Amino acid sequence: MSLSDQLSDIISSLGGFGPIGWLSVAFCGLLLAELLLLRATPSQARRVIGLLTLLTLVVAGLWAVLLPWRGFLFMRLLYVDNQALFFQVVVALSGVLVVGYERLMGADSRADSAGKLPLEWYALLVAMTLGLFLMTQSVNLLSLYLSVELVSICSYLLTALTTTRKASEGGIKYLLFGAVSSAIMLYGMSLLYGMTGTLDLTADAFGAELARQDAAVATVAVLLTLSGLLFKLAGVPFHVWTPDAYEAAPVPVAAFFSVAPKAAAVLVLMRVITALPVESESGAATVGTLQTPLAVLALAGILIGNLSALRQTDAKRLLAYSSIAHAGFLLVGVVALNEAGFEAVLFYAGTYLFISLAAFFLIDLLASSQGHTLAIRDFAGLGSRQPVLSVALTVVMLALTGLPPTVGFTAKLLSFSALYDAWQLSGKPWLLALFALGLLNALISLVYYLRIPFLLFFRPMPSTVGGEASAGVLPRGALWLAVGLVVPILAFFLKPDWLAGLIASW
Repeated sequence: MSLSDQLSDIISSLGGFGPIGWLSVAFCGLLLAELLLLRATPSQARRVIGLLTLLTLVVAGLWAVLLPWRGFLFMRLLYVDNQALFFQVVVALSGVLVVGYERLMGADSRADSAGKLPLEWYALLVAMTLGLFLMTQSVNLLSLYLSVELVSICSYLLTALTTTRKASEGGIKYLLFGAVSSAIMLYGMSLLYGMTGTLDLTADAFGAELARQDAAVATVAVLLTLSGLLFKLAGVPFHVWTPDAYEAAPVPVAAFFSVAPKAAAVLVLMRVITALPVESESGAATVGTLQTPLAVLALAGILIGNLSALRQTDAKRLLAYSSIAHAGFLLVGVVALNEAGFEAVLFYAGTYLFISLAAFFLIDLLASSQGHTLAIRDFAGLGSRQPVLSVALTVVMLALTGLPPTVGFTAKLLSFSALYDAWQLSGKPWLLALFALGLLNALISLVYYLRIPFLLFFRPMPSTVGGEASAGVLPRGALWLAVGLVVPILAFFLKPDWLAGLIASW
C-alpha cells in the first residue's frame, strides 16, 4: 500500500474512531482541569471533575450508540461492528453508574478518610474506559496487546490509589500477577505470528496457516495468548489476584472491575477463538479443538469461585470469588461455539452489569449504615432497620444465584441451553460435565449468596454495633440509585425479549 493510500485510509478511519478519540481528548482535558483547579477547595475541585467525568462517559456511550460506521479502521488494526459497540455501551454505562454512586455517597464529607479516592481517580477511570473501548475493537494482536496493557496499568493504579496499607499490598499483588499473564500472552502472540506470518486475526492467512499446524501446538499457542484475557476476565488460572484487589480497592473501583474488564475481555476472547478455521485437514487445528480446554477452564472457574466463597467472612471478598464463578458462567456460552451461545454471552454481560453493580452498592450502603464494616456477621439484624436495602439485596442475591424471578435465571438458562445443544452435536464428555456440574454449582452458590439475607432478617443485631447502626444516615441519592438497579434485574426477567431483541437487531 502506497503512502498516499495509507494516509487516505487513516483519514477515512477517523469517522469510526469518534468515541475513542473523544475519550482521549477528554482524558487530557481532565488532567488540565485538575491543574487549573489546584487553588480551588477540594470539594469544589471534586465536584467539577466528577461532573466532567460523568459528561465524558455519557457522551462516549451515546456516541457509540449513534455511530453509523461499520468496518475496519487504520489498516485493519481495529474493527467496528455491532458487538463492539454493544460492549462499549456496557463499559460506558458501568462507568457512569460507579462515578454517579461515588458522587452521591458524598465523598466530600469523608475528606480525611484514608480510604477515600483522590481526585486523580476520575482521569484514571476515563483512561481505563479508553483502553476497554480499544479492546472491544481490536482485531490485530498488536493493538490488542497495547489496549490490554493500557487497561492493566490503569487497574493497578486504581487499586493502589488510596493511602491504606491494604491498597498498596493489593496493588502490588495485582501488578505481579498482571506482569506474569502479560508475558505469557506476549509469548503466545509470538508463537501465533511465527505460525501464521500475520498479526491480523481477520486475515485469510491467519486461519489458513493455523489449519496447517498440528492441533496440539496451535491450541497451546492460542491458550497462551488467551492468558491476558483470562486475567482481565478473572478466569482460572489467572484469578488469584481478584480477592486481594477487590478487598483493597474502594467499592466504586471494585464494582467497575467486576463488570467492565470482563465485558471487553470476553468479546476479544470470542474474536480470537473464532479466528481459527472451522474445518481443516486431519489432525490440524480447528476452532473445535479449543472447546474441551475452554470447558475445563470454565468448570474450574465455577468450582473454585463457588467453593472458595463458602468460607469467606468479608462481603467484598465474597463478591470477588463470586465474580470468579461468574467468569466461568460467562465462558459457558463461549464454550458452546454456536450463535446461540455467543448471543447468550452478550445477554449475560448486559444483565450482569446491573446485578454486580447493585450487589456492590447495596452492600456498601448497608455497611455504611452500621459503621463501614464489611464483615458479613455485622449485617445481622439490619433487615428491620434498612428494609428497602435488605429486600433489594435479597433480590440481587437471587439474581447472582440464577433463580427466578430475576434475569440471572434467564441468563443462565440461555447459556446452558446453548451448551446443551453443542453437546448434542459434538458428544464431547467435558461439555456434559460442564453442563451438569455448572447447574449443580448454581445450587451450591445458594448457600453463601443467601447467607447475608438470612443474617439481615433472621438474626438479631449484635449489641456492639447497635448504636452505630441507629445513627447511620445514608445519602438518599445513592440509596435510590442502588435500589433502582434492581428494576432492570426484574424487568428483563419478565421481558427478556427487550434486551435479546436489542442484541439481535443492533
